[in-house]
Amino acid sequence: MTLILGINAFHADAAAALIRDGVIVAAAEEERFRRIKHWAGFPSQAMAWCLSDAGVAPDELDHIAINSLPGAHRWRKVAYTLGHRPDPRFLIDRWRNKRERADLGQQLAAAFPGAEIRARLHFVEHHRAHLASAFFASPYEEAAVISVDGFGDFASGAWGHGQGNQLSLDGQIWFPHSLGAFYTAITQYLGFPNYGDEYKVMGLAPYGQPTRMEAMRRIVRLQPDGTYRLDLRYFRHATQRLPHQWSHGAPVVGSHWSPELEALLGPARAADEPLAQHHMDIARSAQAMYEEAFFHLLRALHRSHPSDQLCIAGGCGANSVANGKVTLETPFRHVYVQAAAGDAGGALGAALEVWHGLGQPRSAAMRHAYLGSRPAPGEIEELLSGEATRTALEQAHCRLARPEDGELCGQVAEAIAQGLVVGWFEGRMEWGPRALGHRSILGDPRRADMKDILNLKIKRRESFRPFAPSVLEEAVGEWFALEGEVPFMMQVYPIREEQRSRIPAVTHVDGSGRLQTVNATDNGRYYRLIRAFADRTGVPMVLNTSFNENEPIVCTPAQALDCFLRTRMDLLVLGDVLIRRQG
Repeated sequence: MTLILGINAFHADAAAALIRDGVIVAAAEEERFRRIKHWAGFPSQAMAWCLSDAGVAPDELDHIAINSLPGAHRWRKVAYTLGHRPDPRFLIDRWRNKRERADLGQQLAAAFPGAEIRARLHFVEHHRAHLASAFFASPYEEAAVISVDGFGDFASGAWGHGQGNQLSLDGQIWFPHSLGAFYTAITQYLGFPNYGDEYKVMGLAPYGQPTRMEAMRRIVRLQPDGTYRLDLRYFRHATQRLPHQWSHGAPVVGSHWSPELEALLGPARAADEPLAQHHMDIARSAQAMYEEAFFHLLRALHRSHPSDQLCIAGGCGANSVANGKVTLETPFRHVYVQAAAGDAGGALGAALEVWHGLGQPRSAAMRHAYLGSRPAPGEIEELLSGEATRTALEQAHCRLARPEDGELCGQVAEAIAQGLVVGWFEGRMEWGPRALGHRSILGDPRRADMKDILNLKIKRRESFRPFAPSVLEEAVGEWFALEGEVPFMMQVYPIREEQRSRIPAVTHVDGSGRLQTVNATDNGRYYRLIRAFADRTGVPMVLNTSFNENEPIVCTPAQALDCFLRTRMDLLVLGDVLIRRQG
């Protein structure tokens, strides 16, 4: 038996993943335990949980892999420094970050006090870990593979080809040129300052028109070989020290854009300033520019590796709008995007790279993302039987029931059809940023007012942000203009025009939806719930959003119950228990 622990550390979205003989047995982000979004630093709690869940002691690990390689591309870094003479503080920050990675052995010893760590340590170059997470987790025997993000190990992108248990890396895009940095700069310019806010720009874009493409093409310049370069006049990251926080808490990154960007696009939006049409037009233009550059690179990749299959990873792999257009805009016919495409997924990729680097057979495909924590036996009953919980439920006028599985799915489906909002907590927590039917809040996709109901009752977020449909896999072609498996909600498809009026709550303003396909084998009870809803309504999908309220997705039954009680959800399914508010 071979045990490999992969980690993403010293950066945002710290995470850990455990592989046993090529099978992913546990994976989780540190934020779920720390309760701080995108938690940055060393994933000690995620690591400890992975080992505990699998019944593995630290001294039983054979290998530990980290998705970073200190010293990678050293001569490129030296050449860049000599050619650009950046702010000295810029170099000091990078030296400190490198030193922290070099102290991995000390960090491991602190994470597992008293344990003898006998595992061999492996440092895996950042983008190779991304590529490995994409291909080796996929169901494809061969595929073209691409990674696009901000920066990691002095590169912002990489591409290559996978075949069986082999993965070749053919090319990379180097610092300071980056589609991720471009998208982050526009995100910050539009008044969304927090780490990870790029998805807000993607959600805002359909409300605008691509009126600023001339300006965007000045910022991002496509190259004949399929790559792209930034006009660095519009950015600060290339030579200036940006304030940042990558350890022990919420990640922070300084402003990427320079005053020249305001001269080109107009005054930047303040975070508290109302959104105007020109902000929406800039968002749409930035998304269109990202897609133009991304598809330009993919077409070049296909010329080198004319496969039907493509695997995508990297932080930009979360751009589900672009992912959904790949089969329309490039020769690729099938797309796989692993559930944690961003840096958290590098933990999984590093472990998979080590496994296959040992000459082992191809790992099992990751068909579902239910790899996180689950309630201990009796944990839910113990929580509900506590005096404090009973008092809180009485004060909230809640009634408890324990129906059989089929009856439970039927009752919840009926409640959703009546317009009620349901918290759904089932089995193992999802790996990755999306709630996929184990830590979800559910609603009726047919109700035009459901977005407003959810934003008012629970989410308290920007009104322009869409909600997603979880749809029965066998019904995708009837409701969407494209077909395919989208198990991790990482692609946006056009909804058929004749169906859009039937499901307004999950139809974005441009007629699209960020779908999750659901099947009986991989999704179990969640499939049976949607099947019950379809039997009652003729609509084979439910609205699905993450089970949280401006916090990481709930991890434990206690967190789910607390979120239910402090918001205005109508029902909570907590394992086999149905909790219903009365009146």
